[in-house]
Amino acid sequence: MGKLAIWAQLESKPGKEKELEEFLKSVQPLAEREPGTITWYAIKMGPGKYGIFDTFADENGRNAHLNGEIAKALFAKAKDLLATPPKIDKPEILASKTGRG
Repeated sequence: MGKLAIWAQLESKPGKEKELEEFLKSVQPLAEREPGTITWYAIKMGPGKYGIFDTFADENGRNAHLNGEIAKALFAKAKDLLATPPKIDKPEILASKTGRG
């Protein structure tokens, strides 16, 4: 179970929603290659509002992700796609449910 997380909130520039969605879908394979990332979700919250939620077993995995390819790609595209800089929080997971169902 992941004990640490990242919650990044993203707001697209008007008219850039589809581009941001395509970008988020395109970086999913990068998350698959990160051994320290347990789960990775790209989320659409509503019109122009998006998020990325990841879980990690330890601080090393979380730091590797924050300094990894997805973060680099996101910040490289931020000026073109985002209305505001990403808001990144680093929550701790207190309880979770995993499995199918």
